[in-house]
Parts: sequence; structure tokens; C-alpha cells
Amino acid sequence: MSGRTIIDNRKARHEFEFLENYEAGIELVGTEVKSLRAGKASLVDAYARIEGGQVWLYNLHISHYAFGNINNHEEKRPRRLLLHKSEIARLYAAVREKGLTLVPVRLYFNQALLKVELALARGKKLYDKRESLAERDSKRQIERSLKERNRDF
Repeated sequence: MSGRTIIDNRKARHEFEFLENYEAGIELVGTEVKSLRAGKASLVDAYARIEGGQVWLYNLHISHYAFGNINNHEEKRPRRLLLHKSEIARLYAAVREKGLTLVPVRLYFNQALLKVELALARGKKLYDKRESLAERDSKRQIERSLKERNRDF
């Protein structure tokens, strides 16, 4: 899953533990693509849900295109994600049985196509969040001390 990242959902990395990642296409209208190329979108409260055998992305905010006309798009409309039927079935089983959720992690262009990195995730408890923060702080401290040590030589 590579490509030029447009939007990254950093809050989701703090709130959730990612188990599996999927790459999905997204069904858009013309002015949405132009706004995304300009980087005018937000994944902060976005989530995905499986309904009627299809995956839908909710609360993805794509701002109006500045040079659009009267036919500009709705900013927070539900958008259909494009996945294989077998992937949708696997995700549906995991979400239904294990109490997991689908979280959009990032939006990026893969050549000319816009893709969504979708993660099958489990919500972190408060102590898990504290633990991951402490772990990150200790890694930073170690890196600083190594850098300082190497600078002395």
C-alpha cells in the first residue's frame, strides 16, 4: 500500500489497535476528486460500516471545491468503498463476531486512483493508551541518549 498520502488519520492510531489493513477504492464525484487533490479533506470522525453487502464510509469531510459551480458535492455524504466480495464477507464476519470496527487510516493516490487504507481495528482501553504513550516516550529518550552519545565521539 504505497502512494502519495493526502490525509492521515493520526487520531485513529492513538485510539485503536490495528489488526489487518485493506486497500479499497472509493466512489467519488468530479469535484470531490479535485478537492482531494488540493488536500481539502478530514478523516477525524470517519468510520466505515457494512450495509447490504457493501462497505460505506461515513463522516469523511471533503470541502467544497473552490472553483466548483452549482453542482458542487455534499461535504459529508456517505461514500461507497470498492472491495472484493470475499474481502467484504471476511470483514463482515470479523466485525459481527469479534466486536471489531472498520477505521479509515489514510487517503492516498495510487497512480491516478484514489485509495482508502481501511483497518480492521480493536478499540484501546485507557491503560493501553497510557502504555503506548509511555513506550513511545521511552523510545524517544533512548534515541536522544544515543544521539547525544554519538555526538560526543
